[in-house]
Amino acid sequence: MTKPESAAHDYDVVISGASLAGSAAAILLARRGARVALLERRSDPEAYKVLCTHSLTANAYPVLDELGLVPALEKAGAVRNHARWYTRWGWIEPKAAPAGPELPYGYNVRRSILDPLIRSHAAETPGVDLLLGHQVTGLVREAGRTVGVRASAPQGEREIRARLVVGADGKDSALAKFAGVPTRQHENARFGYLAQFRNLPLPDGIAHAWFLEPDLAYAFPNDDGVTVLAVLPDKKRLPAFREDLEGSFLAFVRALPEAPPIDTAERITKIIGSVNYPLHSRKPTAPGLALIGDAALTGDPLWGVGCGWALQSAQWLAEAVGPAVTSATGQSDGDLDRSLAAYARTHGRRLRGYQYLAADFATARPFNPMERLMFSAAARDASMARHMHLFASRLIGPLQFLNPVALAKASAVNIRHRGSNPSPSASPSATATGGPAH
Repeated sequence: MTKPESAAHDYDVVISGASLAGSAAAILLARRGARVALLERRSDPEAYKVLCTHSLTANAYPVLDELGLVPALEKAGAVRNHARWYTRWGWIEPKAAPAGPELPYGYNVRRSILDPLIRSHAAETPGVDLLLGHQVTGLVREAGRTVGVRASAPQGEREIRARLVVGADGKDSALAKFAGVPTRQHENARFGYLAQFRNLPLPDGIAHAWFLEPDLAYAFPNDDGVTVLAVLPDKKRLPAFREDLEGSFLAFVRALPEAPPIDTAERITKIIGSVNYPLHSRKPTAPGLALIGDAALTGDPLWGVGCGWALQSAQWLAEAVGPAVTSATGQSDGDLDRSLAAYARTHGRRLRGYQYLAADFATARPFNPMERLMFSAAARDASMARHMHLFASRLIGPLQFLNPVALAKASAVNIRHRGSNPSPSASPSATATGGPAH
């Protein structure tokens, strides 16, 4: 192996973005011996992402555990995110099997708690330099390879060189644009608005989601007695919705089956949202460059998986490239490229199937036959509800979710219940617009 010229690098790794993905990657890489510069364009260490589901699905729990954040999250009042989901066949209510283990869980916790927590944890990790107020303005490239960044800093422009540059700078990643990484984009035919409420009780104190075909809504209980309430209607409803945003938001929620008592709750934030939130994905690596979190893949926010995938992608990257980025190991650029290729394979294998299904569902279509089979069976059978919970938690992939045994069982469940469908309450699509129920 050819030993790299370590003196040519200020750090082993430079990461742009000190939110979930960037901070997690900095911690995990530094623990593996890397010297890490963690750049954050905002100067406030307490800064946080506002527009978010504020949910960490159960697939993120092993990463949180490795980071050592679970005790701090529990102390901060993060809510274990068990849930029930409304469908036209009734409620899907996953519960642990009799005498079985507790269902896997993640946490609902506001980003105003989570972001400063993980960022401060990164800043306290030996080997990590947190550089606030540093905005990346360009890449340093040599012979077609990224070897550092140029950044605007409080002290002026500076150049920071590293063996690996990591983009953890969100769905509109500047690093991806600087590197010329193409973006594959899928239209999202829904828009979304959310707000936070206090004193909004939910049955059993757990998260709720409403699949109304094509409209959706969810209510996620969070820390400090705050509930995040979101609506995601079909874009066809956007012009009328915008005419009276607050009135439309409240009317939508009031019309939900078993609607949360929104009129007696205290709204503590503005109603915020996005009318255009496409799904996109990018090749997560290039020579000397890796993308993690939303910079690599942005999913549909209705599934609440972005935070979990941000943490997982940071872990996959650290596991793949840890030895190759540490100057002391004496590994070459070729070793790093092979490690980056391994990360890209893991990222694609773990997330591509989910993204394919999400992009299809984002067209705001009704359930397709396979979804009708699985959702209806999960509303009728406890073991199928647990199976659905594992998939919604991103603990099993699409192929495991739709394996032949599960399909056969779902078919058997539905045959037994043929002719006994409940009559669910009218959806907001009907009551709020005067149109037919779906």
